[in-house]
Amino acid sequence: MTRSLKIAAVIFLIAGALGFLDATYLTVEHYRGDIPPCTIAGCEIVLTSGQSKILGVPVALLGALYYLTLLILAIAYLDRKNNLLIRLAAYGTIVGFAMSGYFVYLQLFVLNAICQYCMISAGTSTILFIVGMFILSQFRSATKTPKTDTPPSA
Repeated sequence: MTRSLKIAAVIFLIAGALGFLDATYLTVEHYRGDIPPCTIAGCEIVLTSGQSKILGVPVALLGALYYLTLLILAIAYLDRKNNLLIRLAAYGTIVGFAMSGYFVYLQLFVLNAICQYCMISAGTSTILFIVGMFILSQFRSATKTPKTDTPPSA
């Protein structure tokens, strides 16, 4: 485990924990039937819209499962030093980032309302995506073969 991958895994832990707490809070509030207090107008519109569920499952619950998966993979990587685990987490951030982008689009251009908790999740997802792309770049650069000036033998 290189130092940079260890640092990236720790960032995954911190950002993943923040995202998990945020999404879990929204999930609990959803099942309690409450709208969390917001410092900006719009949370109620976003959290009660038709887009707040996918096939009847709250988006917040899907987010909590996503963040939990990243947390588990990062912890397992730090424990077992298996590069496949951190690579899986890094690839997973592509999906999370794409979904966050879609949900931000919905808030801004379809619902015309912003949910601060959803934006925290989008920010967290963006951080995880950036770190995930850094991790994948580390693996790509480690597997590149050095170029030589001599042509291959015929």
